Amino acid sequence: MDKISPCLWFNGEAEAAMNFYLSVFKRSRCTNILRWGEGGHGVPGSVLLATFELEGQTFSALNGGPQYQFTPAISLFVNCDDQAEVDEVWGKLVAAGGQPVQCGWITDHFGVSWQIVPRQAMALMDDPDPARAARVFQAMMPMIKLDLADLQRAYDGG
Repeated sequence: MDKISPCLWFNGEAEAAMNFYLSVFKRSRCTNILRWGEGGHGVPGSVLLATFELEGQTFSALNGGPQYQFTPAISLFVNCDDQAEVDEVWGKLVAAGGQPVQCGWITDHFGVSWQIVPRQAMALMDDPDPARAARVFQAMMPMIKLDLADLQRAYDGG
């Protein structure tokens, strides 16, 4: 288990959220489900805490109740290997009711914010030539889903 891993707080949807995330990412698996027993705060047998891995990162999904909601103040950053992976992950999130935002951000139907970004985009924006990096950043700002070919054209000056 990772020394530090995110725990996502849900209101009765922890197992559904975990199962959805497992369906989105190829390298994923459930590692443990802790269920409420008799005398606990939840319905006996319902999920208290689900632990799972997405692409090697450990997550926990806690059914903590209605006290807290997700905000975009924290998001899950997905480094995609290419445009095909961006399209695949984005498509799965949207198909399940996710709401596209801007600059590669999308909020899934559970309220969790994601950033779906091709790795190459970060390299283009980190170019030592400030003019190239600025062109890429300016091209990215109005995008909803990031388009690596358009970012590359901006980088190349076209």
